[in-house]
Amino acid sequence: MSGWILQCALAFALALVISLYTTPLMRTAALRFGIVDRPDGRLKQQAEPVPYLGGLAIYLSFLLALTATRRFDSTEVLGMLLGGAIAVILGLIDDLGVLSPGIKLAGQVVAVLTLINASVYIKLGFLSPPVAIILSFLWLLGIINAFNLIDVMDGLAAGVAAAASFILFLIAAVNGRQTYAILLAALCGSLVGFLRYNVPPARIYMGDTGSMFIGLMLGALAMNNSYTRHNLVASVAPVVILGVPIFDMLFVMYVRYRRGLPVFLGSPDHFALRLRKWRLSTAQTVRASWAAAVALGGLAIAMMLAETPVALGILAGIALASIALALFLRRIDMTL
Repeated sequence: MSGWILQCALAFALALVISLYTTPLMRTAALRFGIVDRPDGRLKQQAEPVPYLGGLAIYLSFLLALTATRRFDSTEVLGMLLGGAIAVILGLIDDLGVLSPGIKLAGQVVAVLTLINASVYIKLGFLSPPVAIILSFLWLLGIINAFNLIDVMDGLAAGVAAAASFILFLIAAVNGRQTYAILLAALCGSLVGFLRYNVPPARIYMGDTGSMFIGLMLGALAMNNSYTRHNLVASVAPVVILGVPIFDMLFVMYVRYRRGLPVFLGSPDHFALRLRKWRLSTAQTVRASWAAAVALGGLAIAMMLAETPVALGILAGIALASIALALFLRRIDMTL
């Protein structure tokens, strides 16, 4: 086993152990200082207030594991860590309830521009640099908010992110992307450790601190992996791998638009809440979402390995299944 694979295993293990240790500490701190998510009888229907600050445990576990296993000798890595720190600080302030949507979006833009300034953007030969930078900006901003939106149910966002980070780790490892593989291993370990306390019924939430950090990291690590050795269709593999949060974001935007509601207004339009209203329990909905994330990851890998016609067929099948699911979910009555 090569040395960097051992580094990946060590990064995962360290992040896992640190996350298992720090998450309960963050829970205690959040309870002590009253940083909790209180039920409101509408969107927040937990039985009692649940502490935030789980995102800090994820970030610290990720950062400390990397510090122990990897030198920060790359401009891209330093840019991702700085952008991640901005996302964490922004999310923490938002969890304290003092940010307006406009200021929150402006902070996200700063975090994204930090990554782009560090040369973290889409690098595909058939895209000119200006087009690649614009697409990268929109992609990163979209994935940050996709994970921010999907964090509506115990264990949902963290589990989907853990599955996606594992799939992306496999792709990076097979393609010899050592730095990205180690980053993804550390991220996966920190998420798995946090999940120990976030699965239903959750004892702590990641809050915006965690969801925005995870969105930024996964968006950055997904768009710069290696996908197109066999066909150019696989350049959309990151969209498939992160398909669960992307689907939720687009579905929520569509439903709110049709209802004449502001896109950023909280409403029970998320696919997970609709599945729970239909007939699934919270635990069943979360497990189904995890399974969907793993399945989409497998389909993305199949696209990468297939010839162009097969890859196009897989992509078309995913698109048709997504449309069918959206039409089914839209018929579920959320007013009762």
